[in-house]
Amino acid sequence: MGKTNEIDLGLFSINTDHLADPVALATVAKSAEEAGFESLWTAEHVVLPNPQVPPSPLPPEASLLDPTVALSYIAAVTKEIKLGTGIIILPQRNPLVLAKELASVDVLSNGRVIFGVGVGYLGPEFEALGVPMADRGQRTTEYIEAMRSIWDDERPAYEGSYVSFAGVNAFPRPVQRPGPPVVMGGHSKPAWRRAVTHSEGWYGFMLNPEATATNLAGLAIAAEQYRRPNELADLEITVTPRMRPGQEMIDSYGELGVDRLVLVSGAQTVDETLGFIEHIHDTLLS
Repeated sequence: MGKTNEIDLGLFSINTDHLADPVALATVAKSAEEAGFESLWTAEHVVLPNPQVPPSPLPPEASLLDPTVALSYIAAVTKEIKLGTGIIILPQRNPLVLAKELASVDVLSNGRVIFGVGVGYLGPEFEALGVPMADRGQRTTEYIEAMRSIWDDERPAYEGSYVSFAGVNAFPRPVQRPGPPVVMGGHSKPAWRRAVTHSEGWYGFMLNPEATATNLAGLAIAAEQYRRPNELADLEITVTPRMRPGQEMIDSYGELGVDRLVLVSGAQTVDETLGFIEHIHDTLLS
């Protein structure tokens, strides 16, 4: 399902703007699954600066449904398509609450969640949420470790600088064991390191083939410098391409070893989104 020339195809930003509507979201999600897409991916910003200031990617009036809420809704109207967070800004979240939410979606979807993670970059967003931006990298690392413990350890416990717990448990556990796969977003040396040491996959956003190759080289260097835990399989590579969808796109990223391309439709209406899905089905998935 959703594979063309050994590359899976996903659809990005399923929870934003004209799709932040129950009928629109259900219609597009079901259409993407029927067309053969492998996965659907949410975007996230809890709040946006008002007025918009760099590097904010969206105006303050942009609509974004909460990722876990949107994915639970999509889970109810689909059967097989995978459900990805692309990404959740992890240091802004309570890790145990988020672990409960994602485990719940994984149960309700029968094991379809992909946990895309990022450290964030919008200072006003961190300030509004009362989270220091300077330590967001270390928070992210600790939160992943803590979430893995509550998902899979017989006696969950964690002791860190930003999260500590013991003597508690949380059920139901995720269907996927030891938990939903973690996909680390980011184009920096720390992101590459966290991908190697803490993640099943890596996600590069809006990258052309040349930038993708640069990031893959960085990941290869990180793999030489840091030990990858034995329980983690080969790193899965996901990219949102900065390239017109078509066979040339598939060939260009496929030659680099990319496993999944998560496409941006650029649509402004539901009908345009459905037209994009149909076009991808007709040209790449049929």
